[in-house]
Amino acid sequence: MSKIPKTGTKTIVAAGLLSPLAGRITAIIESARGRVQTVVNQEMVCAYWEIGREIVEEEQRGEKRAEYGKALIENLSNELTCRYGKGFTASNLLTMRRFYQTYPIQHALRAELSWTHYRLLLKVDDVQKRSFYEIECANNNWSTRELDRQMNSMLFERLALSRDKKGVMTLATKGQVLQTPSDMVKDPYVLEFLGLPQSERLYEKELESALIDHLQQFILELGKGFSFVARQKRITLDGEHFFIDLVFYNYILKCFVLIDLKIGKLAHQDLGQIQMYVNYYTREMMNEGDNPPIGILLCDTKSDAVVQYTLPEGNNQIFASRYKLYLPTEEELRAELVRDRELIERERRLQE
Repeated sequence: MSKIPKTGTKTIVAAGLLSPLAGRITAIIESARGRVQTVVNQEMVCAYWEIGREIVEEEQRGEKRAEYGKALIENLSNELTCRYGKGFTASNLLTMRRFYQTYPIQHALRAELSWTHYRLLLKVDDVQKRSFYEIECANNNWSTRELDRQMNSMLFERLALSRDKKGVMTLATKGQVLQTPSDMVKDPYVLEFLGLPQSERLYEKELESALIDHLQQFILELGKGFSFVARQKRITLDGEHFFIDLVFYNYILKCFVLIDLKIGKLAHQDLGQIQMYVNYYTREMMNEGDNPPIGILLCDTKSDAVVQYTLPEGNNQIFASRYKLYLPTEEELRAELVRDRELIERERRLQE
């Protein structure tokens, strides 16, 4: 064992090498720093809310003209900048003003969210949508980067697609509640974090490897309750080997989730294959207390007619969802969601 060098009476500790005592003390310090940062964030949010309230109340006491409000903000910005330096530009003060107007009840503010979280949330005008992101962000401890990504990928719209008005209201008031397999599934899944080009020469192995390399981001996109189990899970039937691309377990729904990847056009054989995987897991792999497994076929294109007539009526175990390797524009994704919504409504009317 190499000796730790000494200079005088002071010991130079090699980087990363801590005694048990120093390790315990380090944990105490880091925990305290985390709590201090949380308190600082909470106090900043409260302070900016109070500033917004003061501005609004001052405007209400003054002249009801746009020119008055503009001059008030500019003068206030100059005074506060002279005293405190950066952070009190006219733009920032207007954001604080809007913050108070959007959240007029202070005790409704969430302690888990920082000022940066709220700045992002203020970009969402729809009340239901904003409420959904608040709940999900607080419940899942999303960083500001994760929140921004979920908003840009239109997570709320993708989850709301297959829900009726009552289901959308549940999203807005409770967040994503997993009660049935369909509550978990999105269409499309957005996989822009993989950095893969949209190309016909992409292979399923490349897609699978990229998903494993970016497993944390992929689990975030899958949603809550997922834990990774295996890749290329082998099952053997009458001496023939089959391989399931990815296997997860969802501890909220208490079931295995089998994911198969498909490059190119979806065929009925692909659905039959994942149906076989689900049947195998149902009969051979379920543990006591498990619910039936779910199969998701991720494909770049799909035919709704092929899916409809291949899967049995009342199916709630097999799902075919598209994936996108880039972050679509809001207009593009919204157009797709509107089209899919119309197809779903048409199917509902035919079944009535």
